[in-house]
Amino acid sequence: MVTAIGEILFDHFTSYRRLGGAPFNFSYHLKQLGIPVRFITRVGNDPEGKEIIETLTQHGFNTDDIQIDYAHPTGRVTVRTDPKGVPVFHIHSNVAYDYLELTDTVVSNLAETAKLIHFGSLIQRTKNGREALQNFISTISDKVKCFCDINLRPACFSKSIVLKSLAYADILKLNEDELNIIGQVTGKGSNRLGLIDYLMKKYGLEMISLTKGSDGSELFMDGERFAVKTEKVDKIADTVGAGDAYAAIVAVGYLKGWHPNRILSAANRFSGRLCMVRGAIPPVLFYREFRDIMEGKI
Repeated sequence: MVTAIGEILFDHFTSYRRLGGAPFNFSYHLKQLGIPVRFITRVGNDPEGKEIIETLTQHGFNTDDIQIDYAHPTGRVTVRTDPKGVPVFHIHSNVAYDYLELTDTVVSNLAETAKLIHFGSLIQRTKNGREALQNFISTISDKVKCFCDINLRPACFSKSIVLKSLAYADILKLNEDELNIIGQVTGKGSNRLGLIDYLMKKYGLEMISLTKGSDGSELFMDGERFAVKTEKVDKIADTVGAGDAYAAIVAVGYLKGWHPNRILSAANRFSGRLCMVRGAIPPVLFYREFRDIMEGKI
């Protein structure tokens, strides 16, 4: 069982809106790929919160894991794209997921079933979120692995959040910009390979997944570096959620013990295909090819 903890929200684009939030996107992909997953989050007692609960119910999520906040609205992000098609996010603050509660009973129940924990930095932007995550991670068995897709968003993280996230992690997924920020935070500079080596050793990481946009992606594990070029995409609709899709396949590959080259190839293809779909959550039929990949049919 994979357990993802964090935000669910609506991404509001110029002319439409879509469900989003990195932990939700990640969880949705796993669910559609047939991987058992629990998604722990909090929504407002408002129309968008009710819509989220209805949607999660339709897709087979356990809505007992969805908390309702009667004082704060459902999360929201305003998304615009720059001239290069790169998304620019305005993340609204003081929203329901900032007040996520993990009681001792909930933590105990989650800890019994989890094999992999997925988390990011955004849920930690409030004291409440930081304490909830820390309480949960401190309770789980050493056999449970922590997957940190760090997702550093402007004005939503601090040095302390970065360092604690690294300390919690067994698997770290990040992009080049985030690696540079971590280099600054740790004082280890911007030399990519040197910084990767430092992080692996300092924090006892099993795996680092580094995405580099059009320059491809890399996977570091067992003292080795593996790399793949970016798959050509015929027509990009937008890149929102591509990193979450990539993270989902990395998690699948890790859990299934795939060779790093297979992880890279599948994650690269999956995230590339997602860029051809508007928004972060594609229709169910989108996943057919990737189920075949997981089963070794392709």
